[in-house]
Order: sequence, then C-alpha cells, then structure tokens
Amino acid sequence: MPLTLTCAAFEDGAPIPKKYTGDGPDVSPPLEWSAPPEGTSCFALICDDPDAPVGTWVHWVVYNIPGDARALAEGVPSDRELPDGTRQGVTDFGSVGYGGPAPPRGPAHRYFFKLYALDAELALAPGASKKEVERAMQGHILEQTALMGKYQR
Repeated sequence: MPLTLTCAAFEDGAPIPKKYTGDGPDVSPPLEWSAPPEGTSCFALICDDPDAPVGTWVHWVVYNIPGDARALAEGVPSDRELPDGTRQGVTDFGSVGYGGPAPPRGPAHRYFFKLYALDAELALAPGASKKEVERAMQGHILEQTALMGKYQR
C-alpha cells in the first residue's frame, strides 16, 4: 500500500477552511497518514505555496516525527521541539511552527503538505530551514506523498 496523507478538514484539491489560515485562528490542520514502508525511522512534513508572488513560500517545516506516529493533531503548538521529539523549523514568516495561508487577493494559491517517510532521524537542531531539512533528507527518503489544498482571498 502506498503512503497516503489525508486531512479531516479538507479533501485533496479542495479549499482550506478559514480556521487554518491567516484570516482565521491560523491553527495547523489535523493530518493523518497510512502505515509507512518497513524501515521507517521518522517522518518529515513540509508545507509550502509554489504560487506565492516571491516564489515558493514555506508555511511549515516539521521533522523527526516519530516513526510510529500516524497523525499530527489540529493546532500543533509552535514549539521548537515537542515532547515526543518532533522538531519544527523556521518558516518564511520568520517564525517556528505552522503559518497558514495568507495570499494576496487574486486567484487561489495551492498549498502542498508533503510527507516524507525517512529511514533515519535528521541530525538537525530545532529551528532548521526547509533547505536544511531537504538537504538532510537526501538519501533517506523511503517514500513520500502529498496533500494539496487551495485558498484565496
């Protein structure tokens, strides 16, 4: 079975509810995934918007999610490190933790939540950038999947 990522709040390709955006409370959406491939040590999740006027905008960087986890609950706190060892990186908002969609007025933007099953924990301190996480993941990705939501003002 391939790795799949779902959200109880919106379907793949559907609008992201205001609650999970900069126009609402801006809490992270509830995400769930299927059983990963054998040998998965941990997961990483990156959310970004390739339609931003300044180029791809990073909304969330999460890594070293335990390999036995199958979800990220709604409203993950913006802590650099969570009690289970999950670490969060810096977004393009300049902060750690989830930063929801906040596009300029105009056409809908696409927000990709990309989940990676990894065969090793990433040797990165909390607060790493998307580029640092992507570099550290090289050669360790067992499988990946994505969920895309849209938002417009």
